[in-house]
Amino acid sequence: MNELLRAEGIKKVFFKDNLGQEVLKGISLSVYEGDLITIMGPSGAGKSTLLHILGLIDRPTEGELYYRGKRTQELNEEELCTLRNERIGFVFQFYHLLQDLTVRENVLLPLLIKGVEKRKASSMAEEVLELLGLKEKTGHLPSELSGGERQRVAIARAIVNRPEIVLADEPTGNLDRKTGYQILEYLLSLNRDLSYALVIVTHDPHIGGMGKRRCRMADGELFED
Repeated sequence: MNELLRAEGIKKVFFKDNLGQEVLKGISLSVYEGDLITIMGPSGAGKSTLLHILGLIDRPTEGELYYRGKRTQELNEEELCTLRNERIGFVFQFYHLLQDLTVRENVLLPLLIKGVEKRKASSMAEEVLELLGLKEKTGHLPSELSGGERQRVAIARAIVNRPEIVLADEPTGNLDRKTGYQILEYLLSLNRDLSYALVIVTHDPHIGGMGKRRCRMADGELFED
């Protein structure tokens, strides 16, 4: 398998009132094509911070991050934005949908940012929404959807650009158990049927046990089982 993402010695320190708190303590991890990685750990272990750094949303205080062998610290902000938009999909616990836009419009956004012509973008958005069982909801606003439907819209938005890797941060944490497991199955199908690399951060042992590679985080350190 080819390596997509490699983190080497990642540290992250947050400062408040001139005092530093080390949240990540020298983490190293590689993500390969088609990987299915789960990362478990309690609140405050640094899971979300690590995922934000892997997804190029945040920068490490120390350490190196490579995407397909390219050192990401060498990229300017425009190049980082392009890489995030076109190669990495994000699914968050709280959806982060734009409330004034319809389902279709929320999913269209990454394509329009990429520069895809609107008619083609609309067709691509419709295709992925149908894949996720949302064909009848394209004209609805997020406020008109259930929690599970909102999360499926968030997944559609994450994959509409056909990324190489999907990063999911507690994707079932805001849902009831039954709906959460339905959402989990949608995510696992991306890995199983479409060969996306998938990294899931969770505190749920059931979900954590589904990883082909299972990791644990504690006190800013990462341990692979």
